[in-house]
Amino acid sequence: MKAIVYAQAGLPIDDAASLYEADAPRPTPRSRDLIVKIEAISVNPVDTKVRASAQPPGERILGWDAAGVVAQKGDDASLFEVGDRVWFAGDITRPGTYAEFTAVDERIVGHAPKTLSSAQAAALPLTTITAWELLFDRLAIPEGRGQGQTLLVVGAAGGVGSILVQLARQLTGVTIIGTASRAETKDWIHHLGAHHVVDHSQPLEPQLRALGVPQVDHVISLTHTDSHYSQLVDVLRPQGQFALIDDPVHLDPSLLKRKSISLHWEFMFTRSMYQTPDMVKQHDLLTRVAELIDHGTIKTTIGQHFGAINAENIRRAHALVESHKAVGKLVLEGF
Repeated sequence: MKAIVYAQAGLPIDDAASLYEADAPRPTPRSRDLIVKIEAISVNPVDTKVRASAQPPGERILGWDAAGVVAQKGDDASLFEVGDRVWFAGDITRPGTYAEFTAVDERIVGHAPKTLSSAQAAALPLTTITAWELLFDRLAIPEGRGQGQTLLVVGAAGGVGSILVQLARQLTGVTIIGTASRAETKDWIHHLGAHHVVDHSQPLEPQLRALGVPQVDHVISLTHTDSHYSQLVDVLRPQGQFALIDDPVHLDPSLLKRKSISLHWEFMFTRSMYQTPDMVKQHDLLTRVAELIDHGTIKTTIGQHFGAINAENIRRAHALVESHKAVGKLVLEGF
């Protein structure tokens, strides 16, 4: 089968050897696996980080977001049938979705939304799982609750922020303040449902005070946590909650002590990496979000369509992700 791979970590994305096309064997299913024929994929920051830092023993297939059709099932797979249209974010320890076929455990797969195209659906799984787990597992904000509380989302115009703002607006009562520094990203966040937007390139506390919000109850930092950390601690109320997904080089947890602020890290691959007993929760939440989409409650976060799934187009998508200027999700469709 056709696949887009890398074999040497750390190459600049404008080097053709950073990602290239190769012939790979079609995967064989494990007992609870689905073999999915890939129709569309999206590119995420994790793709670029792995390419930059993880040296594979041979050729590695990246990509952990896709929509496609079930082509084969493992002997113990029972949640889907051959021919079902599905979406998923995969398992970082296994070969990815930059290929014509991929193997994925059915417990982290959902039925794709009926009202979305494959490209529109592929934009959502990884970021949706991340956002859902941040809100409802890590911060434990109850659905339908949170009235009178304030959530500050740093980097709200990116892939995770774009779905997180929608989930928080539609499923909770919290007041949402997103951060952005450009006119187009500010407009995007407002469009998705944020109550307010502040500029993270400027001091945060004066902007929040101008909104009548001297302190917030929850912070979710999605990018550049190093740059904003001390400010975020300052604007969090005592006994507030701080959640993040990026990899800050320096993060001093002692700054949280005086306010008894709780720290929560989110990594959506944890359940699949460790085969946790509640791994099927990712199947359940993808099924729930598909229903929300089909009822018009949640919108796709597709930002830009990069054309067919080939090495050149994926390299272009990686370059935009690495520029930190992407709005919404970057998708590719068809081989």
